[in-house]
Amino acid sequence: MTHDKKLKIIPLGGLGEIGLNMMVVEYDGSLIVIDSGLMFPEDYMLGVDFVIPKMDYIKERKSDVAGIILTHAHEDHIGALPYLLREVDAPVFGTPFTLGVVRHKLEEHDLLSSASLNEISPGHKLNIGEFELEFIHVSHSVVDGVGIAIRTPLGLIVHTGDFKITHTNIDGMMTDVNKFAQCGEKGVLALLSDSTNVEKEGYTISDREIGETLRRIISKTTGRVIVALFASNIGRIQQIIDVAKDKGSKVIINGRSIEVTVSIAKQLGYLHIPEDMEIGIDQVSDFPDDMVVIITTGSQGEPMSALARMASGIHKQVKIREGDTVILSSKFIPGHEKAIAKIINNLYRRGADVIYEKISEIHVSGHAFQEELKMMIHLTKPRYFIPIHGEFRHLILHARLAEQIGIPKSRILRAEDGQIIEFDEAGGRIQDSIETGRVLIDGKGIGDVGRDILKERRALSEDGFVAVTLAFDEETGIVVYGPEIISKGFVFETQTGHLLEDAICVVLEIVEDVEPDVPDRIEKIRARMQADLRRYFNFTIKRRPVILPFILEV
Repeated sequence: MTHDKKLKIIPLGGLGEIGLNMMVVEYDGSLIVIDSGLMFPEDYMLGVDFVIPKMDYIKERKSDVAGIILTHAHEDHIGALPYLLREVDAPVFGTPFTLGVVRHKLEEHDLLSSASLNEISPGHKLNIGEFELEFIHVSHSVVDGVGIAIRTPLGLIVHTGDFKITHTNIDGMMTDVNKFAQCGEKGVLALLSDSTNVEKEGYTISDREIGETLRRIISKTTGRVIVALFASNIGRIQQIIDVAKDKGSKVIINGRSIEVTVSIAKQLGYLHIPEDMEIGIDQVSDFPDDMVVIITTGSQGEPMSALARMASGIHKQVKIREGDTVILSSKFIPGHEKAIAKIINNLYRRGADVIYEKISEIHVSGHAFQEELKMMIHLTKPRYFIPIHGEFRHLILHARLAEQIGIPKSRILRAEDGQIIEFDEAGGRIQDSIETGRVLIDGKGIGDVGRDILKERRALSEDGFVAVTLAFDEETGIVVYGPEIISKGFVFETQTGHLLEDAICVVLEIVEDVEPDVPDRIEKIRARMQADLRRYFNFTIKRRPVILPFILEV
């Protein structure tokens, strides 16, 4: 090994926001990509479906990509994979459940036949490029999550993935603290640790406690039980099935995404439902209410989810009525509160009893609280500490937590998206940065919606638009049609007709001012119409609609 070879860790997303998780680890011209996640649009991103990281750095180095490693099956870690695989022909590695979800996703994008998907498992070692990877089982809110121990020529890097540490988890979902401790004994150059819940003191409550709470609620109900949760939370789904089985109830799985994940989990043996227990949604009326448990989606207020359709009364098979109990077994994701509140209110309006996190302990986070974060640092004993996965404040607080328990401030590398964390034989540092950012996905459009488009959409949503149609005789320049003015989302034409009539006068004055022999007459009229009408509406009604001039020459 030559002395100028450097190990680089480059976050392309996930360090400065929740979601978009994507990281490059590079040594001697060999790259691996850890995760390829998306995030859901923020309020100002009107009409946008979701957001993915800008991948230019990987595209420019695509021939050097030795592999793509997925830590678990959540959208913020795998959602951008189809877009990455369109640009990079590299093998993908993940656990069986993660790849099961990925296969379905790639099939929807017509990419499955060309993808190289390779299963790994905890304890599995993989030599890829300049790296040796070992996978470590971690507990999270989805099965089959892993952390990664990455052996490099300069030392061992430990990437926790999304994790929590509790000692009373449901079967098969324990974090392998012994393996992390073994890494610590071997010597860890750098620990990259999940920062999502660093603001929470103490420890996460156990999944078993949540299971007991669900058991108490479901066992005493005399009507139908409807439980809404994240489709990927297979452990929670199994808990609900076990409770329903003990009660003698039938179980219905309803909702496209949850039907997919349940099918994958059953095929892989992660989920067990007795054959005579599961029924279809069309059989919901064939059994007494107290024998029906429906497991569904929509816990975040998604407008077309099964729960939203139930709450609004448009679900074909399930009509909410008095005696129903609806359980939202998930946390309220920031930004979704209004949509969730609307569904809760509609459910109450239809007579249901609703139980959610603010009034009962029916959800546990999949991310470590402060004491568990401290434990991970103590287990691995890293020389350098790098907080990952979180907004800016989470990274700051996690860095402070590490300093409090003995990591020197000089060895805490608090990076953000695009910054290059560099290691050589002299140590580690944040050395430089590359261009990174966000790409907006709108329908089939990839990155074609930018700041200007969002600005226009916001203006349209706030003040509407006014369309002006005008036609000139091409030879004489005389108006032969119009001006006709139509407004949408601006004013009711029948109630304020004089406003639009006066706007027609504004247009005619512009036409008179710009003589037929003026060069570029049409463009000058169009520009004047936009400026003068915007000024007129702002003066008369204090609104600034988008002005759309349609000028023809015939």
